[in-house]
Amino acid sequence: MERSRLLQCLAADYMRLRDVAGTGLTAPVPSCPGWTVTDLVRHVGQVYLHKATVMQTGAWPVAWPPPATVTEDPIALLDRAYGAVTHEFSRRGDTDPALTWHAPDQTVKFWIRRMAQESVIHRLDGELALHIDSDPIPDDLAVDGIDEVLRLFVGYGSHAWHEDFTEALASAKGRTVRVQVSPRGPAWLIRTDPDGATVASATTPASADQSITPDASVTGDPAPLLRWLWARESTPTTDAHTPIQVEGDGEAIKEFRAMLVASTQ
Repeated sequence: MERSRLLQCLAADYMRLRDVAGTGLTAPVPSCPGWTVTDLVRHVGQVYLHKATVMQTGAWPVAWPPPATVTEDPIALLDRAYGAVTHEFSRRGDTDPALTWHAPDQTVKFWIRRMAQESVIHRLDGELALHIDSDPIPDDLAVDGIDEVLRLFVGYGSHAWHEDFTEALASAKGRTVRVQVSPRGPAWLIRTDPDGATVASATTPASADQSITPDASVTGDPAPLLRWLWARESTPTTDAHTPIQVEGDGEAIKEFRAMLVASTQ
């Protein structure tokens, strides 16, 4: 996605979270067990401030979060932090250097994308907490988010932080899951081996892939598929009535879900 579009989506989801949260800061967040909406908003504010600080200093903060952010009014913190991170973005080009956790991409654009995707997932959390119908997720943002969670969180993360995936990989046997944006959108093949996951683009439609027969598949429109991957369905505790089509080997799907949990929580 282009920089301007990512920043547009970031602004929209920051405002949506702000507006939703203001209706009930004490509500529990079902998709983030143990959190209230106050905790959710404070977390997003601290994340924004963290990225602003990293861009300013070129280093990971030694101690985080700053003590003041723990007691600051959460909405005020969110506003201040959003202003700080977008100010840092405005001072830098996409390819300007920035320290990130993804070794192949040490640029400002990485953080622009990451903050846009962070914001859409957490405004879903706010909507779920307060039982408010979700604003639509634009297709382009959802497809980009699907790619990010599969390639960076599952693929890269399972190798870079292998110790966090020990349980999820305990029974890995080289199973492959195909994730497909319907009806004829992009697709990914995720193969899980004991040393981690490998993620590759898949040719669409599925019948064109003659060399690989996946053990299972997960198919859906962009927004529902992004929500499924992040376990942010309308009813987070069940997959019943989901607009996602899950087919194939149940063990492959279970293993894939375990990889998602390990990489996103």
